[in-house]
This record gives sequence, structure tokens and C-alpha cells, in this order.
Amino acid sequence: MSKSRLAVSVLPFTLAVLAACGSPAETPRPEQPPVAETAASAPNREAVEAAVFETVAAPVEGQPARPDAATARAQILLDRANFSPGVIDGLGGDNTRQAIAAFEKSAGLPQDGVLDAEVFRRLTAGDDGRVLTDYTIADADLAGPFIGQVPADLTDMAKLQTVGYATPLEMLAEKFHMTEGLLQALNPGVDFGKAGQTIVVAAVAQTELTGDVAHIVVDKAERSVRVYDAADKLLAFYPATIGSSARPAPSGELTVVGVAPEPNYTYDPDRVSYDRGDRKVIVPPGPNNPVGSVWIDLSRDTYGIHGTPDPSKVGKTFSSGCVRLTNWDAEQLASKVKAGVRVTFR
Repeated sequence: MSKSRLAVSVLPFTLAVLAACGSPAETPRPEQPPVAETAASAPNREAVEAAVFETVAAPVEGQPARPDAATARAQILLDRANFSPGVIDGLGGDNTRQAIAAFEKSAGLPQDGVLDAEVFRRLTAGDDGRVLTDYTIADADLAGPFIGQVPADLTDMAKLQTVGYATPLEMLAEKFHMTEGLLQALNPGVDFGKAGQTIVVAAVAQTELTGDVAHIVVDKAERSVRVYDAADKLLAFYPATIGSSARPAPSGELTVVGVAPEPNYTYDPDRVSYDRGDRKVIVPPGPNNPVGSVWIDLSRDTYGIHGTPDPSKVGKTFSSGCVRLTNWDAEQLASKVKAGVRVTFR
């Protein structure tokens, strides 16, 4: 994300973000049943895309179920409408259900979070674009640096020049808001480290919000962030990881102090409440930094809204108090937020 796009009080590039959130906690959130999808008649323009999805004939390694064409299409359309399902995986689940429910509320539909024919009709009525597109891997995509295995230990992470993407596959998956598994499933046998390869990807774009952010509502029970303009119009919905029972997020009213794109991350045992060692550590910037690619600083010390090194865990694990979004959702929010914006935790 270019710093010049930020219409905010931008904190220094070298800011060592000290957060109470740190790396994703390993305690998983109990999985919810998948969205109860109802098959909808795909418009003709989606027939070829559906056929491409259906070529995924076997379960994706590490995932419990085969990606579903209807679910993946809906996730892409929701993403483009700024009702984020988090990472696009074709599997549905809690984040997708909540994004559908938020879209239903905005469209005046009953809020059941079910992917049915009427939800599809409303989504496609406002967006008739393709949900899959071809993309040719460019030399710039492979410029890196790619760091291989991302260290789990903060001390080892601090030794790096940047906490970059592990592989070109990870970078490309995040560029198109997808899981690595779905990207691989849509492109069997492709070498993602080879420039000139044309691959099939989700047709998403890092669009700006349609207005300036005036109010952010963080719903701790739902694990979501809703973003409103000055007229109280909903601009965006994002799934989020928000604190834990041991280290809860704040309650009440805070404000945005500023934004740090590509932040450093500081662990200082004298100032934070979770145990990652007894020495102060400064981790350099990068998308796999513990706070991801952007930090939105809040008026309570050590707390913020930020990105994540693992978008697939958003809404499914616990944090150490902060609000964690996918990198692309956090960047979109940061591009329209200003110092002084009200943030309500409820």
C-alpha cells in the first residue's frame, strides 16, 4: 500500500509499533458449521467460471472439504461489495455467514446469513463482472524478498531485514484475497515462481471505500468491524479477531490516533501483559510481521487495529487484545481513516 494514499495522520515509517496483540494466539476458536448454501441458478456469464471451479475434483490438502463453486463466487462478490468474508476459500463458515447477514441487512432482506438464490440475485444485480480472471505472473511479483519459513520466535524474526512473504504462492494468494489451497486448486501443476505464467485468480481489487470513515464499531461478540461515514451509512464490514477471555479487547469509546503503513513491531515485556520472553525485541516491517502490513493506532496505549500474517485465522483464533483484520481489509480501512475518528467497542 502506498503511503501517499493515506488521508490520515501518518505515523513515522520507522515507528516500532508496541501492541498488546502480538502474534496470533494458538488457541483456536471452535469451528462453526459451514454456511447452509442453497444452489442458485448461475447466470450464463458465470457458467464458464462455475465449470472452472468444478474442476477442483479433490479436497484441498489441509482443508476439511472441497471448495464449492457457489460459495467461492459469493465470497468474491461480497469482497467486491465491501462485505468482506475474510480470506476467499470456497468453504464458507462463520466469516462468510456473517458477511452475508451484513449484506442482507444492507439490502433489506431477512438476516439469516444463508447463501440462497435471493442473495445471489442481489449480489449480481449490483455487480455483473466476472468473478474469475486470468493474471500473468510478472517479474515484479517475483522480486521478493521471499524468506522461506517464517520464524515463530520473535528473536529470530527480529534478525531479518524484512518479514516478507514466505513464497511467491503466499504473495499471490494474498494479492487476490485467496487461500493458497484454493489458488493451487484452480491452477493445478502451476509453478507460481515462474514469470510469464498465466493463472486463474479471484477477480478482486483493492478498491477504496466510497466515503471517509467517521465511526468504527468493533463488535466483540460477533467478531466483526463495521465502518460508517458521517451520515451513518455502512461503508464496509470486516470479520476480525478481537481479544480473548484472558486478554480482552477494550470496551467503550476510543479514537484513532494515526496510521503506520508497513510498521515495525515492538515487544516490550515491561509494557505488555503476555509472555513472549523477558527481553525487548523489535521486529522489522513486512506482511508476515506480527501486526501485518498496516497499524491503525488507537487512543489506548498499546492497542490498535492491524493486519495479520495469517489471514486464514482471522475470526478463528484469539488475539492479545487488539483487533486483527486481513492485511487487505486493514489497508482498505487505513486508506480512509483519519485521526480523531471514533471507535466504539461493544
